[in-house]
Amino acid sequence: MTDDAAATPATATATATATAPAPALEILRYAAFATRPEGGNPAGVVLDATGLTDRRMLAVAAEVGYSETAFLTAGPAEGAYRVRYFSPLTEVPFCGHATVAAAVALAERTGPGRYVFATAAGDVPVEVERGADGLLRATLTSVEPKVEEITAAEVEEALALLGWSAADLDPALPPRIAYAGARHLVLAAGTRARLARLDYDFDGLAAYMRARDLVTLQLVWREAPEVFHVRDPFPVGGVVEDPATGAAAAAFGAYLRELGAVAAPAALTLHQGEDLGRPGVLRVDLRAEDTRVRVSGTAVAIG
Repeated sequence: MTDDAAATPATATATATATAPAPALEILRYAAFATRPEGGNPAGVVLDATGLTDRRMLAVAAEVGYSETAFLTAGPAEGAYRVRYFSPLTEVPFCGHATVAAAVALAERTGPGRYVFATAAGDVPVEVERGADGLLRATLTSVEPKVEEITAAEVEEALALLGWSAADLDPALPPRIAYAGARHLVLAAGTRARLARLDYDFDGLAAYMRARDLVTLQLVWREAPEVFHVRDPFPVGGVVEDPATGAAAAAFGAYLRELGAVAAPAALTLHQGEDLGRPGVLRVDLRAEDTRVRVSGTAVAIG
């Protein structure tokens, strides 16, 4: 046999391997903080993002079209994953609803348990349990939160972009920037009617938020001492409004603790998405012995 003849099969195999199509990417879709697919906040989930470039992940997120898609890569230990979050326009350091969706998606395949998500904001432990209703519920524990002051001029600018006035605010809950993995400006409306009317300057607010590294605005109205209604404009992600925002919920829990507006231990209920026709419920737990915030909710697959 000549050298050329011996080389032919190997060359053919190499050529076939080089031209073989890449396996199809499995993209899952879940509604987080909801008990039915039509509620809560839809998230994309890619459980195996091995080898995907930043550009490819951004393209997938844009194709999915949800406020965020989570991309997971298995870590060195069982239950450990590296997770990155992309909106249709940009990567964000942390996303609560996509974390809940991803954890439930994992639990559906391997059973309830504990995971550790290594995110750009830090490690986020997540525990998934099955409730008496048969639904899987995920509880994430935030990174160490913090709350910052914001100047009166910056508040005035934000209100103008929202079409709000200072008289629309609840003086008991002053504006602050809160962080629990991502930065959010918290503004409390004085009435439910004010919260229900949301018609803002999309491009202007996006520029305002980018200049301050804000992911969303957390607009809230207090119905009861531990019950709130919230809305989250998200123009920096290319989305007018996020229907249920776990990262902002965690930041809001830290905000309430910092201001002394609630006393830990406390279990808060946040209603979000009602004004969008996608009602969802987020539970926020504050513990006396731990400054980190826990956010929990169910998630269901979107057919």
